[in-house]
Amino acid sequence: MINIGIVDDHAIVRTGLKQYFSEQVDLRVVGEAASGREAIDLVRTTPDLDVLVLDLSMPGQSGIDALGMIRAKAPDVGILVLSGYPEEHYAVSMIRQGASGYLNKECDPTEILSAIRTIAMGRRYISPAVAQLLAQQLDHKEGGAPHEHLSEREFQVFLKLAKGETAGDIAKALSLSVKTVSTYRTRLMEKMSLASNSDLTYYALKHKLID
Repeated sequence: MINIGIVDDHAIVRTGLKQYFSEQVDLRVVGEAASGREAIDLVRTTPDLDVLVLDLSMPGQSGIDALGMIRAKAPDVGILVLSGYPEEHYAVSMIRQGASGYLNKECDPTEILSAIRTIAMGRRYISPAVAQLLAQQLDHKEGGAPHEHLSEREFQVFLKLAKGETAGDIAKALSLSVKTVSTYRTRLMEKMSLASNSDLTYYALKHKLID
């Protein structure tokens, strides 16, 4: 039996997934969460969890913020990112940061089952779309969009700044000091050749990294 946790801020999505999984003889939903913070708590309090199905865009602490902390607390739990964002926007970055697989919510439902079963065996699930993106990155190691060269923390800070969050808000959400957030901001601005927070917001919207 594969024990699954579902993390999504929309109750209707959690209910739909739970119903779908209940129709499979080898899957069992053992917990739900509606935010990144709740996802961390779920992992900590559910020792028999095998696979976490994780959304990225959630209020408060997002799936992106939670991913690294979940991976640190539960290195053996498989993490399948199931996001409304297309693969080209986040998949490679999330897999680099520890996700076991990445699927867009518009995928065929049977692919979610395949991914969960693959990840439960301790393997990564690389869909054809993600495989193509990874291959392109190997072919163009020095290329790629500027945000693809940011570190995990820089990427988290970048997204929050692009959404208009203050340094204080970001420091609190990521358990960092305001000075450290400012250092990350300076560093990512240099890497991306941008001059202001409005530039960051424009860039993020242009690349469809935020709504």
